[in-house]
Amino acid sequence: MLIHCLGVAAGGGYPQWNCACAGCRKARTAPERASAHAGLAVSGTGDRWYLLNATPDVHHQIAADPRLHPGPGARDTPVAGVLLTDAEFDHTIGLLVLREGSALEVHGTAPVLAALTDHFPVRDLVADYADFRWRTVHVGKPVDLDERLQVTAFATGSKPPRYVGHHAGPGEWETGYVLHDPVSGGTAVYAPGVPRWDEHFAEQVADADCVFVDGTFWTDDEMARQGTGDRPGRSMGHMPISGPDGSARQLAALPARRKIYVHVNNTNPILDESSAERAELAAQGIEVGRAGLEVEL
Repeated sequence: MLIHCLGVAAGGGYPQWNCACAGCRKARTAPERASAHAGLAVSGTGDRWYLLNATPDVHHQIAADPRLHPGPGARDTPVAGVLLTDAEFDHTIGLLVLREGSALEVHGTAPVLAALTDHFPVRDLVADYADFRWRTVHVGKPVDLDERLQVTAFATGSKPPRYVGHHAGPGEWETGYVLHDPVSGGTAVYAPGVPRWDEHFAEQVADADCVFVDGTFWTDDEMARQGTGDRPGRSMGHMPISGPDGSARQLAALPARRKIYVHVNNTNPILDESSAERAELAAQGIEVGRAGLEVEL
């Protein structure tokens, strides 16, 4: 199983267009620090690839990864589908970009697909442009995408997108995916939104060889500290990295060979390779994702 990291930034990208926090200012003076929105490409065989979310940057992410380039035919593409972890704009806007006539499978839970029908009507918008095949994901039920790639969704949270508002019903609004190679036995987990590291989540990552996990905020009050907002991270469905109840302590204790933070907000100091926070993670054997990072299991 092959996994390519396409980007690591949370909503708004890095730098964010309207943000002058310390991290965004630094990224503008050193463009190599910039990052597209968080996403992965995964393949069991290297022939058919599935995107973990379709970000606003998906066109550039595909262009930057030679394994995702089209060919040999004029409209042949190795991109076979998209696995949605939620219905947030940052993870679904890219579906509009991928509308250029290709047949793609789009996998999402029932509430996610309903949101893309009733509230952000992507399904109707692309219907006349491309052959998208919408597949309902059932939490806990494995799906074989090819002979070397099996995916199983698991619930991580129940927070619907804000655009759904009071219309939201109960259900699996937020999921992660266990990515499994039944031939080699290799397993990876992708979970860009983790509100809490509870017993259920611990079970999903306990035996994984590689874990890509929510690294949105270093502290719960990060945005308030930097003057970029007043909402705590947990209220947005993201537990902090640091502190005795943060995710780093739990992540460091896992036996996984690779432990990688993704979905990192522009205010988070771990995006700065020279920061003390980045060094603290490295000392615990934890990486920060980047576009171009590759994992083979």
